[in-house]
Amino acid sequence: MDLLDDSIVPEHARDVKQEAREFAREHIEPNAQEYFQSGEYPHDILEAGQEAGLVAQDIPEEWGGRGFDLPQLLALTEEFYRADAGIALTLQLASFGCELTYEYGSDEQCEEYIRPVAEGEQLSGLAVSEPDTGSDLAGMETRAEKEGDEWVINGEKYWIGNGVEADWVTVYARTDDDEDNRYNNHSLFIVPTDTDGYEAEHIPEKMAMRASKQAHITFDDCRIPEENLIGTEGAGFWMISDFFNHGRVAVAGHGLGMAAAAIEEAWAFTHDREEFGRTINEFQAVQHGLADMLLEFESARTLTWRACEKVANDDHAGYWAALAKTKATEAAVDVAEQGMQFHGGRSVLDERRIARVYRDARVPVIYEGANEIQRNLIYRQSPQ
Repeated sequence: MDLLDDSIVPEHARDVKQEAREFAREHIEPNAQEYFQSGEYPHDILEAGQEAGLVAQDIPEEWGGRGFDLPQLLALTEEFYRADAGIALTLQLASFGCELTYEYGSDEQCEEYIRPVAEGEQLSGLAVSEPDTGSDLAGMETRAEKEGDEWVINGEKYWIGNGVEADWVTVYARTDDDEDNRYNNHSLFIVPTDTDGYEAEHIPEKMAMRASKQAHITFDDCRIPEENLIGTEGAGFWMISDFFNHGRVAVAGHGLGMAAAAIEEAWAFTHDREEFGRTINEFQAVQHGLADMLLEFESARTLTWRACEKVANDDHAGYWAALAKTKATEAAVDVAEQGMQFHGGRSVLDERRIARVYRDARVPVIYEGANEIQRNLIYRQSPQ
């Protein structure tokens, strides 16, 4: 079965989708279990992705990338995440946060920082979440203060992809304390990871997406030049909010890829396993369960691709991004759980793909804004 067929995908994104599918089959799928069990960073697969022109290629052509638009990025994402979520996340985090610089930064910043990422010479990261604050963008406490021609950053960031591996990270920091205008209190900065006062360590091993590495970062009088401010001081909240609208469509793609993987595993297993003298797919209860899995998946995929078009056209982007992210990631959780049930006792074996998908699917309902927050956004931003 080909759940991720390209009939729903805009024609201009189909070639990229095929490239991603072939790469995933050759490089991601055969190595997924090994990297999940070892928890090692997949440097070799990342390098292969860079050489194939499938990593950091949302970066515009003028800065060395292929200029993938949102439909192309979504088409690639669902293929990568069907193969393995942990490796896929590593590949996508290689350029995490770059969009903020090439959308709002200066040409000089793009030449110095964006081009090397597009060309596979550097890795970036995005530091927003903190140990005590995740979804409350206006409540982040890491602070940047201006001293002469420098910004001095102090504070902590948590759950930061590539916090250790990156050459530079985009840091979201408080630059004001105006309680009457709390959405203009934060700014964005480029911070090279070799700067004095920047310290990062890997977060202890996770139950899921083990091939992707997250970090705890500490800033202790970390000094950067004033020209490392991205865009306008105080505009960080608004820039990040727009960035996350695009990001949440991609995260919906995470859910679609994992849901497709779970259904494929469940379908193959139920059509092969015999109980009471027949394969278990012949039981009506199993057929209904498989039908429910398909209903969840197809409705989530249709919504996600509709949302992709809406967000790309900036048509109530926050509303549609939240809808897609919530529906697709929760569909992945639901179908993975049903897939586990169909596998019976074998489902808990570490070597089973369904067990890996079940663990991985539990994560995207939390990151890029927990789904409880997404429901707030859906209600508040509804165009009705």
